[in-house]
Amino acid sequence: MPEAAAQTVIDPATALPHVAQPGAMIAPARTALVVVDVQVDFAAPHGVVAGYGADMTESDKAVDRIEDLIAAARAAGVTVAFMRVMTRPESDSQALKTWMARRGSPGGEAICRIGSGGEDYWRVAPRPGDIEIAKLAYSSFHGTDLDMQLRARGIDTLVMTGLTTDCCVDSTTRDAFHHNYHTFVVSDACAAAEPDLHVHALKAMAQHCSLLTTSAAVVGAWRA
Repeated sequence: MPEAAAQTVIDPATALPHVAQPGAMIAPARTALVVVDVQVDFAAPHGVVAGYGADMTESDKAVDRIEDLIAAARAAGVTVAFMRVMTRPESDSQALKTWMARRGSPGGEAICRIGSGGEDYWRVAPRPGDIEIAKLAYSSFHGTDLDMQLRARGIDTLVMTGLTTDCCVDSTTRDAFHHNYHTFVVSDACAAAEPDLHVHALKAMAQHCSLLTTSAAVVGAWRA
């Protein structure tokens, strides 16, 4: 019997509409690369998410590409903005605690606690002149001065990356749209705990508030 032919695994995200040549749409002078929640608890093998048994393979790949994007952004003079969850027990909202309890996971909100090490950046780090935002909620705009800092630099376009596609990347991208920013989600520089969540979140954002692109397309545009 002949051996079965090897099957090529196709990433369903690539079937979604992407901007292949973002070019002038992400001009360095008016664009920020937004790095969402690349932190120990979300991305590291010893973080909280990995401790729940999540497969970190796709997160690792996304962070690889984020590192490349950060380097390209710095070389091109693009503003780099780092978002980071920073929590204390007293800062957890009642809505969050009640939701966790009702879904059967009381205490599950204890993530990225200040002083635990879980709130630290993972494999990325800001430099002087970058934007840094400490946040409590999914959206990086909620309760922060992100909008003010972006406006002060003349930025009207955001290139979105980070973790997770379906939660904080999605929430920040939608909120950016509501704040009148043009957004590009870098589909291969984001990840979620489950592949379906990643793809469905990308599809929803592409349908309603953002354009999708790839890390290679963004790097190419900034190098040009």
